Amino acid sequence: MPTTRQSRSGSMQVWPRKRARRHYPRVRAWAQRKDAALLGFAGYKVGMAHAMYTDNRKTSKTKGQDISCPITIVECPPVKIMGARLYKKDSYGNHAFKDIIVNADKELKRKISVPKKKAEKELEGLSTDDVSDIKAIICTQPKLTGIGKKKPEIFEVGIGGDLNSKLEYLKQNLGKEIKIEDAFSPGQLLDIHAVTKGKGLQGPVKRFGIGLTSQKSEKKRRGPGSLGGWKGQGHFMYRISSAGQMGCHTRTEYNKWVMKIASESKDIEEINPQKGFHRYGKIKNTFIIIRGSVAGPSKRMVRINAALRDSKKIPKEAPSIQKIIV
Repeated sequence: MPTTRQSRSGSMQVWPRKRARRHYPRVRAWAQRKDAALLGFAGYKVGMAHAMYTDNRKTSKTKGQDISCPITIVECPPVKIMGARLYKKDSYGNHAFKDIIVNADKELKRKISVPKKKAEKELEGLSTDDVSDIKAIICTQPKLTGIGKKKPEIFEVGIGGDLNSKLEYLKQNLGKEIKIEDAFSPGQLLDIHAVTKGKGLQGPVKRFGIGLTSQKSEKKRRGPGSLGGWKGQGHFMYRISSAGQMGCHTRTEYNKWVMKIASESKDIEEINPQKGFHRYGKIKNTFIIIRGSVAGPSKRMVRINAALRDSKKIPKEAPSIQKIIV
């Protein structure tokens, strides 16, 4: 029988496949928003479950019926705005030139050296003529969860609105806690930035999905059939499937649907299993339910941002969840 042919497996969109530098990603693009609010948040992945909900898609064949779908639960304790990052514009674009850090909790000192100067007075004297853009520097509070971690993660987050409203928002909320309800609402679409599970060194069959060679192949079965030309080449191309690092990569998933944001103690008690979630424990703070999967293992921090490009196929209203099967 003839051998079946197919195109190479394994996307080359992200290259090289190296380990991420840290276990929470960096975000460089932010959505546009009219009101002054944080455009991003952070949460800790709890695990996956199933939900029975009423389908509210307008063009769906199962509209109005109860259907099942996989969900991911993410615990979102409040974050603190610990500072501001100021940007100036030149012929090459916007560039950060100064960070204003407020005196914070002792957990923050585990991560950085906190300056002794008071940032509130420095921020009050700032005007929009001095900067071209301003972003918030926030820190997470893993001590509020049960994952056994104290050292916070620190990163910058964009703010909605014009420059004046951004500056006013930071002056009012510097050093204060922000809840996820203040940034997002149920039914909203989000972009999830996370670092995937690390799988270590893997061969080309598992890493790129290439097929096994013939049973009578000369040297190997779980390797590529050819590395390149026989003559005239002193090396093989980087596009050839080869063994290397698999997993622990920074990845982004667009337009994830927020099905529920639960902050009441009753909801938190109902969703917690008797012995807690596998490899996570019990939820203690506000959690969100996202339709589908989210990258990364349990306890890993994921970044939750407002969607850059909304999908018209997904409803803007949150569905009615009948039952959650943990």
